[in-house]
Amino acid sequence: MKGHIRKRGKKWCFIIDLGHDLNGKRDQKWYSGFRTKNEAEKKLVEVIHELNTGAYIEPSKISVAEFLDKWLNVIRGNVARKTWERYAEICKHHINPYIGHLSLNKLQPAHISDLYSRLLESGRKDGKGGLSKRSVLHVHRVFREAMHQAIRWRVRGHNPCDAVDPPRPAKTERLTFTTEETLSLLVRAKGSRTYLPILIAVTTGMRRSEIIGLRWKDIDLDKGRLSIRQSAEQTKAHGIQFKEPKTSKSQRMISLPMITIDGFSQHRIEQAKIFLQTGKRLSADGLVFDSPIGLYTPDQLTSEYRRFVKKHGFKHVTFHDLRHTHATHLLEQNIHPKIVSERLGHSTIALTLDTYSHILPNMQDCVAIVTDKLFNGVQ
Repeated sequence: MKGHIRKRGKKWCFIIDLGHDLNGKRDQKWYSGFRTKNEAEKKLVEVIHELNTGAYIEPSKISVAEFLDKWLNVIRGNVARKTWERYAEICKHHINPYIGHLSLNKLQPAHISDLYSRLLESGRKDGKGGLSKRSVLHVHRVFREAMHQAIRWRVRGHNPCDAVDPPRPAKTERLTFTTEETLSLLVRAKGSRTYLPILIAVTTGMRRSEIIGLRWKDIDLDKGRLSIRQSAEQTKAHGIQFKEPKTSKSQRMISLPMITIDGFSQHRIEQAKIFLQTGKRLSADGLVFDSPIGLYTPDQLTSEYRRFVKKHGFKHVTFHDLRHTHATHLLEQNIHPKIVSERLGHSTIALTLDTYSHILPNMQDCVAIVTDKLFNGVQ
């Protein structure tokens, strides 16, 4: 590999001779703008070394926004539609307006640090202040993944996000219902459309998407168990779609308490009566939360649950936190964390222990009492 230095006006430059292209034309790369000959010589040595070791990244004029568009198009078929929609929103609303105009190969960690600061200060789409630390951390994770792809495509030599410390949100405990509050919640919800979804959530720990995705063939009322084989996904572009759970641990079987079995049985009877009136047959492939007016969507469930909780004066526990309420009840009854982890569909027991670490100290008191009973009378 050859290169030589020359002076152009008041600046220095160097030219790398890459040989000849497929058409026999001489292929050269020019690098200019160096203030001194010494700067040009150092950069020349660096570029030649990168060329010889295969680490050379050809300068590109593509902007950050243009690259993110290409990246989003490539990953569209490799991630869940809801995930892709979220990534696209982050790029459109939180990255491109601030640094999308910058050249990708000139993007520096300082630009990204400034981006995060501006998002924290005034990053909300409605103009009413900044994003939360958790939201900005999510922006960082998405942008970092995109920059990893830039390295794999050899349009960048390193990931500038790796040199930036994103904001770290304080770890907060999930707000859950006590046993008494859960009983009150079920009593108040009895007879409403939200009753069965709430009952399923607080007695099985299932996710909202898993509840909406239930089919009658997934439920064995005689044996008192159900299998999770699909989940519902709601996006702006495609509406409701069904997909397999994203991990093998999410595909699981859950045993049902009698109260939940009774809830399913009663719902099935009522659904069959309604279908009979409309000329529709109840089938094993049918969705549990289907009706003549349409499928109970995830967004509808969340909205109705939120209105119900507010109307009856319950504390602000989200529908997703009913899942955590179930896990908390089990752990407080000394159910082994491994069983709780399997029931929730966590990828590892470590995730369960980390999520519910605030409960474990209280369980230590139970261990102390049991140990005293075991060794009573030794002294």
